[in-house]
Amino acid sequence: MTDEPLVLGIETSCDETGVGIVRGHTLLADAVASSVDEHARFGGVVPEVASRAHLEAMVPTIERACETAGITPYDVDAIAVTSGPGLAGALLVGVAAAKALAIGLGKPLYGVNHLASHVAVDQLEHGPLPEPVLAMLVSGGHSSLLRVEDVTTGVTPLGATIDDAAGEAFDKVARLLSLPFPGGPHIDREARSGSSVAIDFPRGLTSRKDLERHRFDFSFSGLKTAVARWVEARERSGEPVPVANVAASFQEAVCDVLVRKALDAATDQGIEDLLIGGGVAANSRLRAMAESRAEPLGIRVRVPRPGLCTDNGAMVAALGAEMVARGRTPSALDLPADSSQPVTSVLV
Repeated sequence: MTDEPLVLGIETSCDETGVGIVRGHTLLADAVASSVDEHARFGGVVPEVASRAHLEAMVPTIERACETAGITPYDVDAIAVTSGPGLAGALLVGVAAAKALAIGLGKPLYGVNHLASHVAVDQLEHGPLPEPVLAMLVSGGHSSLLRVEDVTTGVTPLGATIDDAAGEAFDKVARLLSLPFPGGPHIDREARSGSSVAIDFPRGLTSRKDLERHRFDFSFSGLKTAVARWVEARERSGEPVPVANVAASFQEAVCDVLVRKALDAATDQGIEDLLIGGGVAANSRLRAMAESRAEPLGIRVRVPRPGLCTDNGAMVAALGAEMVARGRTPSALDLPADSSQPVTSVLV
């Protein structure tokens, strides 16, 4: 027997139907049903397609997670679900399923923040979070720097993207280079055979003037446009586009800005631990650059394994388990799905 809470988490903020089961800081099951192939032909996620896919995948994914964990739904101590931010229709499917489970099983319900869940999931791999920790979350929809005192309550935003998120820029540049969707893994792969110094792409919001107003904020729209213009100029002149060099130089620009600002924020805040989460945290260059630049500053870097960086139910269950362990008050059963839920609202 154990006193550690057993929690089932549901994640449906975008195109992955994730169901995770966690006991304390131990991952028992992480079942994911992705609809990414259905979106690939559109070059991006189509909300209506995602919502329908969640509906179809929800029950089989819950059953698969329970079977993997060797439990029945009645065994869990609580249900956790992403209540926001994300696609409104997709969130509604997950929230409705979580409510049905909570009512049917007579279990408490925790509606949690998607971004805070990306922070909490690292506990499944590296144990309890340092307090405080600086979290950099980079994904298709978010590029954020957060000071985390207590992942269940104390998340303070330091900076965020003011236009395109890093993952969004990866997808758009991949499309320019005729690489498949989602773009991140394909650019990472191409970049390995290219030169990161072949093309000098701009680093957004890093000039002295920008740093006065946007020291910890990100902008990747100008970089994306610069890549587009460079590629178009090659095509107009009839020259071949060196895909590997463009991918490597673009990736270097993104990672350089992300790491530079994250380490600047950690130093400014006097924080010795940097956690990188979100789908772009799976990027091999970002991981390597963060570790090499952080070490001389005495800053430790924590990055979950790639499978836990992308959206999944395990991260929601991890945050739910922390809520139960710390005695946080469960959500009401009229819990809303909030597509623009702020990161400061960790539990609804």
